[in-house]
Amino acid sequence: MTERYEDIIGLPHHVSERHPKMALMDRAAQFSPFAALAGYGDALEETARLTDSRIVLSEDEKSALDRRLQIAIRQASKNEKISITYFVPDKEKDGGSYATITGILKRIDEYTRTICMADGTEIPIEEIVQIEGDIFNVML
Repeated sequence: MTERYEDIIGLPHHVSERHPKMALMDRAAQFSPFAALAGYGDALEETARLTDSRIVLSEDEKSALDRRLQIAIRQASKNEKISITYFVPDKEKDGGSYATITGILKRIDEYTRTICMADGTEIPIEEIVQIEGDIFNVML
C-alpha cells in the first residue's frame, strides 16, 4: 500500500499562501466535547445554590423591633448611623438571603411601607428582622 504514495512521502509539508496557519488553541477547540445538553450545567448550579429560610419573628420580637423603628424615626434628624438586617427574597426559588446595611435613615415611606436610607436603599419594613445602633442604647 505504501507503493501508492512513494512519490509524495519525501516531499516537505505544504504551507498555504492564501490561508493563515490556525492557532493551536483554535485547532484544539475543534475537537472539544459537544455540549448536547446546553444549559444543563447552569440548571444544576442553580439547584445546588443554597438559600436561607425566612425567620418568623414572635410577637414580642415584633414589638421590640417596632419600638426600635419608632426611636429611629424620632432620631432621624440627628443623622445617627443604624444597621438594619433584612430578608431579601430570591427571585429564582424559595427562600432568599439576609443582608445588613449600615447607614443613615432618611425617611419612612408609609405608602410603600419601606425605609429609605440616605444612600437611596429602600428596605421593605415587613422584611426587617433586626435594627441596631448607638441610638438604641437609651433603651437599656
